[in-house]
Amino acid sequence: MCRDDRDYMRLALAEAARGLGRTAPNPCVGAVIVRDNVIVGRGYHRRAGTPHAEVNAIADAGQAARGATIYVTLEPCNHTGRTPPCTRAILEAGLRRVVIGMNDPNPSVTGGGADFLASQGLKVTCGVLEEECRRLNYPFLKHTTTGLPWVVMKAGMSLDGRIAYRRGAGGVITGAASRQYVHALRDRFDAILVGAGTALVDDPSLTTRLQDRPGRDPLRVVLDSRLRLRPDARMLRQPSPAATWVFCGPGASADREEGLSAAGAVVRRVAVDARGRLDLEQVLAELGRAGLSSVLVEGGGAVHGSFLQRDLVDELYLFMAPFFIGDQGVPVVSGYGIEGRDEAVQLQDIRLEHLGDDMLVHGLLHRPGTGQGNR
Repeated sequence: MCRDDRDYMRLALAEAARGLGRTAPNPCVGAVIVRDNVIVGRGYHRRAGTPHAEVNAIADAGQAARGATIYVTLEPCNHTGRTPPCTRAILEAGLRRVVIGMNDPNPSVTGGGADFLASQGLKVTCGVLEEECRRLNYPFLKHTTTGLPWVVMKAGMSLDGRIAYRRGAGGVITGAASRQYVHALRDRFDAILVGAGTALVDDPSLTTRLQDRPGRDPLRVVLDSRLRLRPDARMLRQPSPAATWVFCGPGASADREEGLSAAGAVVRRVAVDARGRLDLEQVLAELGRAGLSSVLVEGGGAVHGSFLQRDLVDELYLFMAPFFIGDQGVPVVSGYGIEGRDEAVQLQDIRLEHLGDDMLVHGLLHRPGTGQGNR
């Protein structure tokens, strides 16, 4: 079967996806080397500080790379960072054509790698499956241009938008397929964030538990302005390589901080507003400075409302169970409200998916009046 550039770029995208959740602050990048319509090399970027996708694919191809075409989801770098420039590796391997999914978003280097390779006599094609390549790297695109992580709001709820059966009580709402999907999401994110209320009521582990393979635990983040989290919370007394960060206000108890620190938590103080709520922009800035490019916000309702009120959500996953809970239940969003459709931050690029008896609603949030998302 004779494939075209789009087919091979899809294979490169599949390679890139193998690095999801592992490469921050670097992007997920995949590469495929093709010679005479035969794939002779594959590679992806595994984590920051290790060889890039192009180098791994060239190593996989060996001498078969000479005279071949390399398909790479992101423009090859032409500068020295923690690793040598990939453009040099491409030249030394004797590749003759380079097909690029998307240009590097960094304005100081955009087009530099492609232009250099073209100047050396290679045939360069850009923009193949560009939107698909961008979609894979929304977190990197946002982090590299703003310094802030990509924020995804996730909630499991009933048909009437309730995330708990009653205030102050936990309980499972969505089915097993939805819960396993959530663990697959956690495996792809750099951090998972909850409010103090959720941490106290549910006492969650906030780990990744996959059925078919080992998972990666993201950094655990708790918004806890008064440091109510207990030192014996499950997330602080379980075997996990991931750390737990607790954000609190400047006036939180020093004794409580000492107790949480002794239990292994990292306590970080940020500003609060007049109502004592944490400055979420400062929280996200702290995470971004730590090299985290994606955050999965799992609630509860007040946390969801605060992120929406401050227009900080980029993407949304809603898992809907096929039943109603009623007025005594806890709403998925609280502390947030609009006066009309024109001022709503709307969900677009919507995808619906059945997960057992549940329904997943997924999409990107777009600002009103702009036609643009938080991308």
